[in-house]
Amino acid sequence: MTTPAEQPSSQEKLTRLKKAVALRYDQQQDAVPRVVASGQGRVAERILDAAKQHGIDIHEDPDLIELLSKLHVDQYIPEKLFLAVAEVMAYVYRVNNRVDQARQKFQSIR
Repeated sequence: MTTPAEQPSSQEKLTRLKKAVALRYDQQQDAVPRVVASGQGRVAERILDAAKQHGIDIHEDPDLIELLSKLHVDQYIPEKLFLAVAEVMAYVYRVNNRVDQARQKFQSIR
């Protein structure tokens, strides 16, 4: 049994909630990536579920999510976050490229 002093405060519970931010970058329309969805708790879970259903890669970075979660939906990524977001996007593009290459190789064997 826990005493009231041992129980997490409302702020601590809120801090522990899962967070998610979805970014979009269309080279034809956007100069930089922008936030298209953001939330925590159940909303974060719905964002992650939607990403999985649509085959969108998910990258976990607790430090970056703390910064991105402060942005508003439709807000472009500020310059101070360009490098961090670019590194994540480059990682995702590399993974996607490897998956595409493996898929093509597998299909050529069949």
